[in-house]
Amino acid sequence: MSSPALTLADAYFHTLDGVLIPISGPIAVRFYGLSYVLGFVLAFVVLYTLARKGRILVPAHRVLDLMLLVVLGTLIGGRVGYILFYETTPWSQRLTSFYKVWEGGMASHGGMVGIILACILASRGFKAKYQQPDGTIVTEREGKAPALHIMDLMALTAPIGLFVGRLANFVNGELLGKIVSPAGAPGPWWAVKYPQELLGWQGPGLVEVKSHTPPLSAEQLRQLDALVMSVKQPSETWHEGLKYVVNHAGKYAQQLEPLVTSRHPSQIYQAIAEGLVLGLVMMGLWLFTRASKLPGVLTGVWLMLYGVLRVVTEFWRLPDPQFTGESARPLLGLFSRGQSLSLLMVVGGAGVLVWVLWRARRKANSK
Repeated sequence: MSSPALTLADAYFHTLDGVLIPISGPIAVRFYGLSYVLGFVLAFVVLYTLARKGRILVPAHRVLDLMLLVVLGTLIGGRVGYILFYETTPWSQRLTSFYKVWEGGMASHGGMVGIILACILASRGFKAKYQQPDGTIVTEREGKAPALHIMDLMALTAPIGLFVGRLANFVNGELLGKIVSPAGAPGPWWAVKYPQELLGWQGPGLVEVKSHTPPLSAEQLRQLDALVMSVKQPSETWHEGLKYVVNHAGKYAQQLEPLVTSRHPSQIYQAIAEGLVLGLVMMGLWLFTRASKLPGVLTGVWLMLYGVLRVVTEFWRLPDPQFTGESARPLLGLFSRGQSLSLLMVVGGAGVLVWVLWRARRKANSK
């Protein structure tokens, strides 16, 4: 049975599947992974086009080298950032889980640190060998540029990756928003019902402590148990049966919808804010101001605006499920961990912008 159509009377019931092509066990072609590929490819196309037109200091034939460094910085930084900032397991387990990317866990703030380091490394240029007329081989570095110029290029293209990444979060039904209507009640047309919220239930009436799984009434729990027991195989656990039901939510939409709350689609909010709004501002600064001629302006504005947008949108998003109680809002009891890191970005971006403008003014006065 297909999921109910979106109407003005009720919320949209989420039936999207993040796995595009299953291969073997946890190995599969996933929409989330393809979103990274698409983001990097589109960023490459933009930078390569600018390089061909002579609008950036990186030679066109070195744009791919730059993007490879950025890819490594994003993936390693994102994974390390998640382990440092969002994992709550003992350190011995965190270190051994670094390579288990199929279990999820990428921190955008960590990825940004990785990108900054990649930009600093790329600013040194890339080794190139030339043969002189006398046959001597000379090794030089080509494509040297100020690190802030390279960071500006990332500020210009990063919203592309952020946009498709947040859409992938929506497809996966992760990073859920706050509840606007309880289970069994109709939600506003702009809200979304995510069956993934049920995965916190480990058995009939047994809910995982570290989860955002909302409570269900005794009758709703009975209905959920009956549904799971009707589909699970004898060799499967109750939770494995639940995972099958959730992964095939479209098939069981009629039974699941009364058991799921309506929530803010926080992933869409952040896709619009971090992707479209931020991207339009960066494009406008690049095209219609002198920002492209003053390295660091885009970087400073990007850090400040991204930080503000992230802080605002996360008021409609739940903290990561491993953080509960006071740990969910560690800063003044108001801001989540993601918001706290974003506030640091605002401060850092303001510092970069002030320093860049002060240096430019000082240079102009010295002439």
